[in-house]
Amino acid sequence: MLRYSTYILFSVSKGRYYIGHTENIIKRLDEHNCGYSKSTKHGVPWTIVFQIEAKTRGEAMKLENEIKKRGAKRYLEDKGVF
Repeated sequence: MLRYSTYILFSVSKGRYYIGHTENIIKRLDEHNCGYSKSTKHGVPWTIVFQIEAKTRGEAMKLENEIKKRGAKRYLEDKGVF
């Protein structure tokens, strides 16, 4: 059974967050850190600061959109991560 992850990355060099979803978090992090993604190539290196699994891609996308609406920093504060 496939599992999807919604994740938040943080770039120390840029001081910003990136929110996304994927089936393979390790591969996706590598893609971000190798500059394959236009929106994250300038923030290398990225680190995972939050990850949650979802049963379906739809659930992962819904959570991604909720986090984007709230803002990554506020979402993490709400969850007690910071």
